[in-house]
Amino acid sequence: MEIERRPRTPREKYGEELRLRRMAAGLTQETLSERVVCSPTLISHFEAGRRLPKPDDAARIDQALGTDGFFLRWLEDLESKFADHFAVVAELEPHAVEIQQYSISLVPGLLQTEAYARAVFEAYSPNQRADLDERIVNRMSRVRILDDPLQPVLWTVLDEAVLRRPVGGRRVMAEQLRRIADLAETRRLRLHVLPFSAGAHSLMESMMTLMTFEDAAPIAYVEGFRSGHLMDDPSLVRACQSAYALALSEAATRQESLALIRAVAEEYDHG
Repeated sequence: MEIERRPRTPREKYGEELRLRRMAAGLTQETLSERVVCSPTLISHFEAGRRLPKPDDAARIDQALGTDGFFLRWLEDLESKFADHFAVVAELEPHAVEIQQYSISLVPGLLQTEAYARAVFEAYSPNQRADLDERIVNRMSRVRILDDPLQPVLWTVLDEAVLRRPVGGRRVMAEQLRRIADLAETRRLRLHVLPFSAGAHSLMESMMTLMTFEDAAPIAYVEGFRSGHLMDDPSLVRACQSAYALALSEAATRQESLALIRAVAEEYDHG
């Protein structure tokens, strides 16, 4: 029986072509890495689609494989607007029919307002403002997948800490929470809050996103500081799905969650 696979991203196709051309040339990853002047591990990352080579590396790959600038030219079409660890996830989001996300400390990117996103990026890089506007535009471009009223189906579980942390100040938080509440009230978002009173729960160690596709296997993604891990191994994905279901069972109901978010928004409005 054929194994169901998730959609391949452009960078994964790039990596697969690199692997095929390397093997056709009779080179191992170690031999190619010596000619490119990098580590074999980096070649492995390139071929798996986890990383993209720098232009100088791509030029040396072309020289080593005799591909006449092929990988350097293709690279120009693959430069992502997003951080390396998140680029594959950003490419997969538009293909998902269902997204389930849990956030432990901040509003997920798909739900952020522009003002909230600006406050987040300013906190991440207080001394690097040159590309701030571009990063905000890129984040807001992801939000547009919610313009479709039906797909993807979006589940969001928020830790109560997300509501209580005043990112950007009171006005920004009130606007942000009302944005989430509005999406929930129109049923575009299936919203639940994990209150502090729930105590320990199955997702308390990190944020997590699950994605389901029409004709491909599901994936799971967890993220930390400047790092992320995409999982498509079926056993790992099932473990993540089980953890999400357990956390959801501890969360407040839709009505209770909506009421809490509206009440906290009012608190921000009135101090």
